[in-house]
Amino acid sequence: MPLTPRHAPAGSWRLAVGALLTAAAVAVGGTAAANTTEAAAHSPAHAAAPAHRRPNSPAVPRTVVLDGGQLAATRAELRTGWNPVLDAELKTLTAGARHELTQGPWSVTDKTQTPPGGDKHDYLSEAPYWWPTEPATSANPWGCPYVDKDGDVNPAVYGISDHDERGEMFTAVYTLTLAWYYTGDADYARRAELDVRTWFTDPATAMNPNLDYAQFVPCGTAVRGEGVIDFSQQFTDVIDATAILDAGAPGWTTADHDAMDTWYRDFLNWNQTSANGKAEFAQPNNHGSFAAMEDAALALATGQTGLARSLAEGVETRLLPGQLAANGSEPLEITRTRSWHYSTFNLTALTRLAQIGRKVGVDLWSYTTPAGGNLRRSVDFVVPAATGAAAWPYPELDFQAFAADDVIRAAAAEGDRTAEAALPRLAPPPGGDLWALEPAPEQLDPVVSG
Repeated sequence: MPLTPRHAPAGSWRLAVGALLTAAAVAVGGTAAANTTEAAAHSPAHAAAPAHRRPNSPAVPRTVVLDGGQLAATRAELRTGWNPVLDAELKTLTAGARHELTQGPWSVTDKTQTPPGGDKHDYLSEAPYWWPTEPATSANPWGCPYVDKDGDVNPAVYGISDHDERGEMFTAVYTLTLAWYYTGDADYARRAELDVRTWFTDPATAMNPNLDYAQFVPCGTAVRGEGVIDFSQQFTDVIDATAILDAGAPGWTTADHDAMDTWYRDFLNWNQTSANGKAEFAQPNNHGSFAAMEDAALALATGQTGLARSLAEGVETRLLPGQLAANGSEPLEITRTRSWHYSTFNLTALTRLAQIGRKVGVDLWSYTTPAGGNLRRSVDFVVPAATGAAAWPYPELDFQAFAADDVIRAAAAEGDRTAEAALPRLAPPPGGDLWALEPAPEQLDPVVSG
């Protein structure tokens, strides 16, 4: 079942922005006022947040993936000069942000189902590629046993709202926060803050910092570490967003910062000590890459620089030798039915981790495995298919060339000449490119990942 843009992972709201830009109703005068009543009904404890800013806000955002200094320089250029590329991207970004002003807020307590542990504050989702093999009956209501059909999404997963609402919230918070940072429009900041408080810190609606029941398989009792990717594929956008809000957003307080710092610490502890978290971290493929990237980001965001460095360094010997072949292919991803998606998806995790590594003295871009694999070569490997110079030679149910755009841009920013030469030939994602405003790789193709 294909995803709509709002249900897809990071960056994919852009698929809808082309339509938004041409719609006269994009301008939502009075939106913030109209949403105050709605928001208060959903999240009464935080609807009337203090108007003052957090004291001692850093001049440059202390982001973990994005480069805070680069963000500050871009904002200065937007405010003092004229740059047609930045101006066009800002128009796209703010169109998305205006849309997000009327969405949400979202909460894990919205779902009708109760997780097995009995607490609706626990996140719940169903494994996307698992299907029943028998008709549902009163004696066998789930149709057990279930089997894995790789790449084929069971539409039943959309019956549990947490998965879709989580993706919508992540995208909204990131989009709104960046729009505030670049424009100074307080409405964007306040809406992002409401979304963050509702999902993470309001006692009435907050998610518990665990993924005990993420991507569960009906009828099964095995540990399901795979569900951690529901968060790890995009949660670092939220971590960066709250770091940007810390840099003086109106209405964002020390109490907000401290509450999110506690949530991040508790969630990192769950990742590192729970059966699900440890199982996911041990995965050799894209799951392990995203788990390591998320943990390193959480560690850096909470001031645990040594741990962040250790996590980034560990990937060099723990994951890269099995993931990156000397010819640039990714052996664990090219056998999938969605080999193009999963190859670019894994590169998204690794290139984002490389950006985290830069901040703690780890250079993943320069590391070469004993067999000759390295990150630059694997990005270069996807360039011919991304630019239309050659067909992708592995199985792919729905090839979308633009899925590789951001990882190629990341490599080009690191001086990769093959990537640099490819930039003019990339097919931009529907709705437009935003790399100049948010220079970090995102998953651009709308695919459920399992």
